[in-house]
Amino acid sequence: MKRLQNIDINPSTGELDIDIMEQNSSFAIVVCNGQARFTELPNHGETKIVTHQGKVKRIKYDEGEEF
Repeated sequence: MKRLQNIDINPSTGELDIDIMEQNSSFAIVVCNGQARFTELPNHGETKIVTHQGKVKRIKYDEGEEF
């Protein structure tokens, strides 16, 4: 399963429709260039959104667990 999932944007209204009650964990939505993507956040770790010239270039995940 891919970490980033596309979210449909209604072209006539420009709105996103997401039922947050269906989600079982923390998540983030990133919007850039008229596209929206959804990603679940890790239980332990960091999620970095890397931008360049005002546009999202990549999303980095650094996960780990305490011992």
